[in-house]
Amino acid sequence: MPLIKAETPAAELARTLEAFLAEHPRAAVLEDGRVLFEIQTAHYSLSAEHGRCVLHLWCEDRNLVRTVTGIDARKNVLRIETRRFGQSKPQTLQVVPDRDTRTPTTREAARKKYLRLLERVMIRAFPDFSLDSLGNAMDLEHSFGPAYARGTLVRGTKAWAMIAVNAEETQATIDGALTLGILWLAYCREHSGGRRIFEGLKVIVPAGAAAITRGRMSWLNPALAKWELYELDERCETLHSAQIGDEGNLDIRLVHNFSHERTLDRSQGAVNQLLGLLPEGMKSQTEIRALSSTEISFRLYGLEFARIRHGIVAGSFAHQDAITFGAGANETPLTNETEGLFCELIQRVYDGRFAGGSVRNPLYRLQPERWLESELRQGLAELEPSIREEFVYVQVPAFAGGDRGMIDLLSVSRSGRLMVLELKANEDLHLPLQGLDYWLRVRQVHAKGELQTHGYFTGIELSDAPPLLMLIAPALRIHPANETVLRYFKPEVDWTLVALDEHWRKQRRVIFRKRSERTARL
Repeated sequence: MPLIKAETPAAELARTLEAFLAEHPRAAVLEDGRVLFEIQTAHYSLSAEHGRCVLHLWCEDRNLVRTVTGIDARKNVLRIETRRFGQSKPQTLQVVPDRDTRTPTTREAARKKYLRLLERVMIRAFPDFSLDSLGNAMDLEHSFGPAYARGTLVRGTKAWAMIAVNAEETQATIDGALTLGILWLAYCREHSGGRRIFEGLKVIVPAGAAAITRGRMSWLNPALAKWELYELDERCETLHSAQIGDEGNLDIRLVHNFSHERTLDRSQGAVNQLLGLLPEGMKSQTEIRALSSTEISFRLYGLEFARIRHGIVAGSFAHQDAITFGAGANETPLTNETEGLFCELIQRVYDGRFAGGSVRNPLYRLQPERWLESELRQGLAELEPSIREEFVYVQVPAFAGGDRGMIDLLSVSRSGRLMVLELKANEDLHLPLQGLDYWLRVRQVHAKGELQTHGYFTGIELSDAPPLLMLIAPALRIHPANETVLRYFKPEVDWTLVALDEHWRKQRRVIFRKRSERTARL
């Protein structure tokens, strides 16, 4: 991408920055090498009024407003020339695709150092085994990347596959170790040539980072392999076994359900105000969804463009509805002064986000999984005839220890069996284990009898059977390794992999289904 100079119209600067943020939802904003904002957790707004491109970024502890005067795109990084209000001296911000700002050289050095440390630790911890072929070479054909150290422990004709990840990697990378470990075990078995029998897999994660992996590993089939989890304290070079138990002994809970109808009724005035500002054709396509007892979301094909919050007026006991607007992480209060900006944004959303829209438009590309969710909710019975469409809960917050996740769709079959639906619009190597996370959270809450006491599925009889797990993605976006991982699940995890037509924005059609052996027999 060429340099976009200062004389470039403000609207083009705004579109360039918006497109980058849409393409990289994990982006971070840096100044002088220091991370100021992570887009996943911060808010931003962009305006191009009066010939100026104004960027506003804010989070709980920081606020930044700058005029953007130029953008230089280099190697997937945006260098933004900005000015503070009232100052003539420019400042430079960097927008990078991920907050891991280590240079490739720094990352490589840390990983090589970890390999040497790991070798010392493994030789001491498993003296009866010989450590073979320890390394972290890139192997894209089999999905292996350099963040994970891989090797084998050998004793005679028996062996173990081993995978490890160091403490300097991100938590998401650490949590992904089990997926790569399963694939590494399958690879070792396939390429052993009958010379060795691989008994199982040893996974090594940093000290204090085993909770998610522990919970997942408890639902891998012990009849297919032995599974062992260890935590490595790199400072002391000590290895400790992490016990694998049911659900990993996590405190799992769902957020209490609430009355959607009551929430919408209470804020009907603000709802009508917002609807009155929308283009006529957009009103019928807008989804109005209560997110909590105090928040209402307005969405077009899954993309939130406005929100109503019901709260107490400062300094009094009176209540009011505050309206904000923005696409994705954008959020700006709706006032008389910003109404024009709101109408401009909404027109851009309406013009850019529809089934036949251009894939080049960032508003078309934003939040594809929420778009997929909005399409599927209109015809879940087409996807699974046994589902009860009158009992479908969307984006259900579910906690496991300190980890907060969102179940895409939670429903129930006509026989009363719970159904956990995990959606992916793009290829995701970790889809099976992410779906398993939510499956085990729902399973445990249901086993404790807390689902209906929390306001879910009121008035119907739920089956005692474990939930069904449905993993749904477009056919060409299902990672080839997903089925390998699914085959290692315990038989109690009844899963179905559903492949959709690639043109799912225009039509809802199932191309094929693949089921676990137990589900196929039902």
